[in-house]
Amino acid sequence: MVKELTFGYSPCPNDSLALNGTFDVTKLSFYAWLKAKDRYRLLGSGAAMGFGCGPMLIARKPLKQAEIDRCRVVLPGRWTTAHLLFRLWAPDARHRLFAPYDKIFEALASGRADCGVIIHESRFTFEAAGFTLMVDLGAWWEEKTGLPIPLGGIAARKSLGEPLIEQIEATVNKSIRRAMANPDEALPYIRQHAQELDDTVLRAHIRTFVNDFSLELTARGRRAIDTLETMARAAGAI
Repeated sequence: MVKELTFGYSPCPNDSLALNGTFDVTKLSFYAWLKAKDRYRLLGSGAAMGFGCGPMLIARKPLKQAEIDRCRVVLPGRWTTAHLLFRLWAPDARHRLFAPYDKIFEALASGRADCGVIIHESRFTFEAAGFTLMVDLGAWWEEKTGLPIPLGGIAARKSLGEPLIEQIEATVNKSIRRAMANPDEALPYIRQHAQELDDTVLRAHIRTFVNDFSLELTARGRRAIDTLETMARAAGAI
C-alpha cells in the first residue's frame, strides 16, 4: 500500500507549521528546526547553505548601530534564521515586527518600519528599490565563525521511520541533481511561484542558494548548524 505524504515547501510560514508538526516532510529554516528537532529528522540533502548568501539588513537611509537598537525592525518570520542572525548581531534591538519576506520592502516604504532584514531574491533588487545596505548578516556570520551560513533545510517527521526517511532523502538528492543538470527544465514551475519574475534574478537566486551543500550537508555544514545552535542557546533564543 502506497503511503501518501504531506510536503510543505513554500513559503516561509512553513516554519510555524513545522513547530506544530503539520507536515510529514517540510522545508524549514534551521532556526525553526532547532525548535522542532525532537520530532523532525534533518535530511542530508535539500539545504540552503553557503557563502555570500546570507540575510541583509537594509534601511531607507543610513543608520548607526546605536540607532538600529532603537528602530522598528521588520523581519521575515519569527522562526527564520534571518531573525536569529539579527538577534545575535543586535541583541539590544527590541522593536521587532514580522511580515512575509516579500512584504519587507512595503513595510519600509510605508514607514511602518525603519529598517528590515531581507532574504531570498530581495538581495538582488533592494538597491533598485531605493534602499541602503546596513549590514550583510551573512558576511558577519562568516567572519565570526569561518563557516557556511546555515539558512534552511528539509526535514522529515521521525515517526515516518528511518527506512522511509532514507527513501525521501534519496529522492530529494536525485531531484536536485536533475535540476542542476537541466536548469531550464524547472524554470516554468519556478516562475509560477516566484515573487520576482525577471529571469536574470531567478537564475542568480538559484545559483546563489542551490550548491554542493544542497546535495550533501557534509561535516562542515553540520558544524555550522551546531554552531548556530550553540550561539542561539547562549543568547537565550532557544
